Formats: sequence, C-alpha cells, structure tokens
Amino acid sequence: MPSERPRLAVIGAGPAGLAATVAAAARGVRVTLLDSAAQAGGQFYRQPAAELRAGRPQALHHQWRTWERLRDGLGVHVRAGTVRHLTDHHVWIVERGERRGEGFTVHALLGPEQEEPVEVRADAVLLATGGYEKVLPFPGWTLPGVVTAGGAQAMLKGVLAVPGRTAVVAGTGPLLLPVATGLAAAGVEVAALVESADPRAFLRRTRALAARPDKVAEGAGYAARLLRHRVRTLVRHTVVAAHGTERLEAVTVAALDGVGRVTPGTERPVPCDTLAVGHGMLPHTDLAETLGCRLDDSNVHVDDEQRTDVPGVWAAGEATGIGGAALALAEGHIAGRSAAARLHGAEPDRREWAAAAKSRARLREFSAALDTVYAPPAHWAEQVTDDTVVCRCEEVTGGAVREAVERLGAGDLRTVKLLTRAGMGWCQGRVCGPAVAGLAGCAFTPSRRPFARPVPLGVLARQPTERGLS
Repeated sequence: MPSERPRLAVIGAGPAGLAATVAAAARGVRVTLLDSAAQAGGQFYRQPAAELRAGRPQALHHQWRTWERLRDGLGVHVRAGTVRHLTDHHVWIVERGERRGEGFTVHALLGPEQEEPVEVRADAVLLATGGYEKVLPFPGWTLPGVVTAGGAQAMLKGVLAVPGRTAVVAGTGPLLLPVATGLAAAGVEVAALVESADPRAFLRRTRALAARPDKVAEGAGYAARLLRHRVRTLVRHTVVAAHGTERLEAVTVAALDGVGRVTPGTERPVPCDTLAVGHGMLPHTDLAETLGCRLDDSNVHVDDEQRTDVPGVWAAGEATGIGGAALALAEGHIAGRSAAARLHGAEPDRREWAAAAKSRARLREFSAALDTVYAPPAHWAEQVTDDTVVCRCEEVTGGAVREAVERLGAGDLRTVKLLTRAGMGWCQGRVCGPAVAGLAGCAFTPSRRPFARPVPLGVLARQPTERGLS
C-alpha cells in the first residue's frame, strides 16, 4: 500500500465495519480491517463455510443484495491493496500513543488458539464491535438443549445445522421472528413462539411506523411465514421453567398480566428438545472503555460524525446503540467518510452522507420505539428461585445474590460481585451482569475491564514494560 496514505484500523467486519472500510478506502485511506471470524459479514451476514457447498445461502438471509455489494466492494479494495483484511484476529486492547499524533497500536491474538500476538499500527481507529445477546435466567436454563436465539440462528447460517427436532423460541424482541421462521423452514417443528411483549402496542407508534414502511412489510412477511408453518404464537407469555433430566424435555409457559407478572393458573407444559431464548441485545463496549471513551446508557457516545470524545476514535453500529443492520450500515457509511476526511486534514463534506444521516435519524427513532415495546417482563426476577444458577461461570445462585443484598447489605453490582463472585468468571459478567443487577435491584453498569478478552500470560510477559501492559 502507498506509504503516504493515512492509516485507519477498523475493528469488526459486520455491517458497520464493512460500510466504513469501503467508504474510507475509496477516499484514499489505507484500511486494516480486523475481525475474529474467518469470513467477513459479522453475525448478521454470517456465511456457511465454503466446504459445505451451500447451494442457496441467500435463503437464510434478507438484504442479500446489500451483502453482495459490501462483499464485492471489500474484494475490490483488497485486490487493489488499499485494504488489508485480517481474519481470525481477536483484538484484546487498543493503545493510544502517549503524545498527540503518535497514533494507535491494536493488539490482537491470532487464530483459534488465540495465543500468537499481532500488532497493527494506525493513525486512527474505528470501533465496529457489534453487540451480544442478553439472556435472563429462569429455573432449568442451564440444561443442555437451551440455547440463545442468536446461537440457534448462527448454527443455521454458519454450519447449516439445527439444534434439535422440536423447538420453542422465547423471550422478547424482533430477533425471535427470523429465528422461528428460519428453524421452521429448515424442518424443525416450532412448537411455539413465546413473546413476553405485546407487539400490537407497536401499532400505536404511528410516527415510527410511517418512517419505516419497509420494516412494517418485513414484519408482515415474518407473520405470514409463521402462519404458513403453523407456528403457534403466544404474546404476553413467558417461559417460567425448563425441565429435563440429562437434557431439555419440556418448558412451562405462562401468561403475563398487564404489569408483567405471571398470571396464576395459566401455566402449561410444552414438550420440546430445544429452547432458543433471548431478551434483547447489549453493546460490546470493552475496547471503547479501555480507550477512555464516554458511555451513555451503556452505549458508546458519538457525535453526528460518529466520533467518540477520544480524538482519533470513531464508533459505529451496535456499540453506539442497538438498532439493527440497516442502522449499522448508515453509521458505518458516515463514520468511514468522516474518518477519511479528518485523516486527510480536511473538514468533511456532510452533503456526502446526507442521505445516510436522514436514514440514521429515522432508524434511531424506529429502534427507540422497538425498545419501549420489546422490554423484558418487569417482574421476571420473581421466577428465579433461590437454587437457580445465575452466574454460570462461578455457579452463583439466585439465593446467594439475594443473601448478599438482604443480609449483607450489598447495594450495588460491584459489592454483590465481591461478596458472591458473580461476574468473576470467564465471561467477566457479560452474561450474568444484567441478571445479577435485576435480582439485586440495582442499576446495571458494565464493569470496566483492562482487556476485551482473556490473554495468555505469555503474551503479556512479552509486552514492553514501558507500555504499562506487563
């Protein structure tokens, strides 16, 4: 690559990262795109391995033409040498230079074993780190056969496999629709789609609906497919327990009243060998936090150019607020153009992204409306028994969390963690954090972690001491 071009490191090859990479590379910037997956696309555009020889991979996706444009655009820049695409690179920290103008060093671990260190230097960084699923605990949720909704979808898209023969899809949020229809189309008997919210409440958000008629049509398409596959849909219902000896055999489903409590006497068993469950998404903000970026309500704060408050750092996609692939594309489009202009020492021409900014505003309004409708039941914690495991890494139960609050006086997430070890395991509270906070009755604030993922001690030992990493 021509050495005089400014250098941008984009972390994450999902919709936001791809859009930003193509936009910046087209404007004279050398881009290094780092991603932990073996192929570009992220979770949304996850592709089956080439060895599987999928005949019609587009059948598992919508917005396929958008993916093809992104894929082809990336390929053009990779072949031209303006983009370096690094797959299987697991970024664990991004360092800022001590003095202004020194740029950034991206530290990653290479390959499935994640033991070989790699460094990438750049003049600026764009974080497109995406989000991850939130799952709230209930009795039996640790049984084999209980998977996240996104996990079931990833199996279907990535390895063309299904998690079982008879499934219940449950929780809350728009993700449940493509998961249920995808499983049904793959031959799984979907015994029920259990949605704790009432999607009809969304019909009252007329302004948001009018701004996104394509999303309304998309939802209608999912509803039609559910009918075609004879999937029973239960709204304002929830799974209160999963049952089985060695693996999942059935779930108990119950109706919710107007305030989100289980209505006594409405419990019913549903036989199944798979439960795909999810309660929304949370943003990945670890790298942003280690860089010192400001967070607002657990989202990375950005301005109208997608710049964070740390000079030289942009962010786009789910890390700035969960809003779906279309919003991530718009934000990545804007961030890539802004970064390119600023790296060339110019004021960006906002007319270049006027259409994307308009789309971003509409999509943010739409996602805000979704958030108000698809919220977990207000009293979900009442179904967590004292012997229900809440923190799977450390095997901390609901009873231990309650004891820390009621008997030992814990009033915040950190104190509960110190008293119970909840959140001290491999996931560092990413999975159990919202549940522990809900049971403790305190606000969920993501812990600031020194690294975004576990790092071998040997890698840390080889870091120069003047960087402060060893």
